[in-house]
Amino acid sequence: MKFFKVKKSTNNFDKSSVCKALVVLFFIAALPANLVAQKKELTKHETTKKKESYGHFKYLEVIGHTGSHFYSGQTLDDALKNGYGSAEIRLGWKSGDPEHWSNKYYNSMSYGVGFYTGYIGDPDVLGNPNALYGFVDLPIGKQGTGKRTTWSFNPAFGLTYNLKAYNPSENPTNDAIGASFAVYIALAGKGHTVVTRELDISYGIDFTHFSNGRSFMPNYGLNMVGLNFGMRYHFNSDQRKLSKDPYTEQVLPARYKRVRSLKVPKESSNKINILTSIGTVQNGFEENQNGGYPSNRYFTFSGYVEYVHNFDMMHGIAAGIDLFYDESLVISHPDNRYLLGYHIGYDYTFWRITVKTQLGGYIGDDKGKNAIWARPGVQYKINNWLSAHVALKTRRGFAADWAEFGVVFHPFKW
Repeated sequence: MKFFKVKKSTNNFDKSSVCKALVVLFFIAALPANLVAQKKELTKHETTKKKESYGHFKYLEVIGHTGSHFYSGQTLDDALKNGYGSAEIRLGWKSGDPEHWSNKYYNSMSYGVGFYTGYIGDPDVLGNPNALYGFVDLPIGKQGTGKRTTWSFNPAFGLTYNLKAYNPSENPTNDAIGASFAVYIALAGKGHTVVTRELDISYGIDFTHFSNGRSFMPNYGLNMVGLNFGMRYHFNSDQRKLSKDPYTEQVLPARYKRVRSLKVPKESSNKINILTSIGTVQNGFEENQNGGYPSNRYFTFSGYVEYVHNFDMMHGIAAGIDLFYDESLVISHPDNRYLLGYHIGYDYTFWRITVKTQLGGYIGDDKGKNAIWARPGVQYKINNWLSAHVALKTRRGFAADWAEFGVVFHPFKW
């Protein structure tokens, strides 16, 4: 791991963007409290004493990152040689109800929104990217009171913008990003140590990925691995509901008092999923017969019939048969652009969201995509028979093939 030392002229975070993000996050945090404060009668202190974790718990977190690139392209070595540095601002929510699903079965998990800004290399080639995203904080291990240090896994997903895209005449060396925006994916393992009643310090390792799933070419993508360090401030947005006096002794708890989660009841179930989804891609230099800028755009389709066995409300395994159509194969396979495949997978579910990880292969000709493909994705349950779907289908192992968006039907359950 190499840490970088960047000249003042190149490491130029967008300060106005950070300020705007702070204003928005503070507004969101204060809004529920301001609405409650408009009520004429305040909550009595005796009422709050009856509930150990009374109120609505939130936190603001500021995080700094530094580290190195894992780059698979050909022309950006000089632009990436100083590594990267970035900063994040997060606003998180935490339920105060011990019977809430996040506390009862999911180790007192929390969730929220965040803003990212960073130096990822030479800004004349890559730009100074920002990102907006949602995140979840999943505590690891038994969560009980009295622990000053806890550990968690933090996935985040959103949209990166303000990148400087490849251009054959003005920016020809950027073979990593083909558009000014990309998908933002971040995974972090973090420790949190209590310092004061309201304040924690955090630290850990993380992986950050920018890519647009071959929607715009070239698309080697950027992969960053490094360290993070931050500070988290906890507060109870219902404090003003109890007292507006800044010197009051009637103070609500700033953070939720963790309790040990129960084991998830083993209630198995089965269902059939039917997926239909679409995407759009461009071909890169290697696929285009004449090279040059890949300006053509092609349609893709993914569909599957899948059997899912859920062991409980949290964990499940899946297997299915897939049908793919990739119009970009017109150059190498003009007569047949369909592929038949299969997959196995693991499902992790919380609230209405299911995180799906699938690994598959092809039946018959893989048409140059190689034998193994994967599909990480997320599905959101709209109702009992329908879910929204977004995922990244890969080729040649784990290189992006296309991003897909669609719906999943659940016609049979037992």
